[in-house]
Amino acid sequence: MWGEAVEERDGQLVTAESGLPLFPSNNDIMAMSGAKPRHNIITMNLGAELVLCLKKMDCYVYSSDQLVHIEACDRDTFPDLTIVRKEPKYVKSKQGLDALINPHVIIEILSNSTESYDRGEKYECYQTLKSLQEYVLVSTRKRKVEVFALNTPYEWIQRIYNDENSVVKIGSCEIELAEIYRMVNFEYAD
Repeated sequence: MWGEAVEERDGQLVTAESGLPLFPSNNDIMAMSGAKPRHNIITMNLGAELVLCLKKMDCYVYSSDQLVHIEACDRDTFPDLTIVRKEPKYVKSKQGLDALINPHVIIEILSNSTESYDRGEKYECYQTLKSLQEYVLVSTRKRKVEVFALNTPYEWIQRIYNDENSVVKIGSCEIELAEIYRMVNFEYAD
């Protein structure tokens, strides 16, 4: 894959031969090879619940195709889900994409290959976003959701949801944990 020519297809940078989507990361280009079924099911379940909850409010729910720019880290990311209240604001990325700069909630569905990055370096960069109020990590290995909520400018409070009967609070939404993990088979090796 590396060394392949890069081309644009439908506004997305991809490798010419394999067609893998590419995304900018820390002044580099990385391949985005797609997610596993469990990851996709959880993302769609949670996204659907958020859209239903927020449809009468002045909020936007974005999928993983929405680029987010983090100016303090000079980094662009594609979170799994992003919520913006009121008016979204954008800047042009180095690749010419519209990059969101005012997310209020960022949600990452954890995978084995990204979990340490999502919990570490990426989380530190997200914390520099002045608009960010919550950062949510959703496990794909067990029923567990972690919500990091901004309490003061330098203090984040963590709420952990891991009981099937728990109601997960993300922003003004209350979502049953069972709905987030609906139809997810943990016995299947993902």
